[in-house]
Amino acid sequence: MTEANRSPKPLTVLVYSDDARVRSDVMTALGRRPHPDFPTVEYVEVATEPMVIQHMDTGSIDLAILDGEAVPAGGMGIARQLKDEVYDCPPLLVLTGRPQDAWLATWSRADAAVMHPIDPMQIAEVVVRLLRERVPTS
Repeated sequence: MTEANRSPKPLTVLVYSDDARVRSDVMTALGRRPHPDFPTVEYVEVATEPMVIQHMDTGSIDLAILDGEAVPAGGMGIARQLKDEVYDCPPLLVLTGRPQDAWLATWSRADAAVMHPIDPMQIAEVVVRLLRERVPTS
């Protein structure tokens, strides 16, 4: 197989929420390819904090989307922990519940925040911006 015939490596996006509906909303909003210049996206759905840590420790995640409203471990606390503990941490996007939570998103050191309910246009724009540096240029 020649280099020209190889498809680019898919991007891996971790989606964390204890609510399957939130995970589904995020994945539906982004689809398989959030931008025509990007390779396809493979999703890793995670419902618990230990699984987030386990997947992030593999180094295979290109972006993590963390639900700040998840229980018992909220995505903002997990984001802060990941920024402290994961070497070369991939970009983190937190989902917040209210405009007043913006300060918590800043505290979490997440790279971006988007509010619930998920706006497909807004989340796609933010995800494309965060993944841009991880997409190889042709």
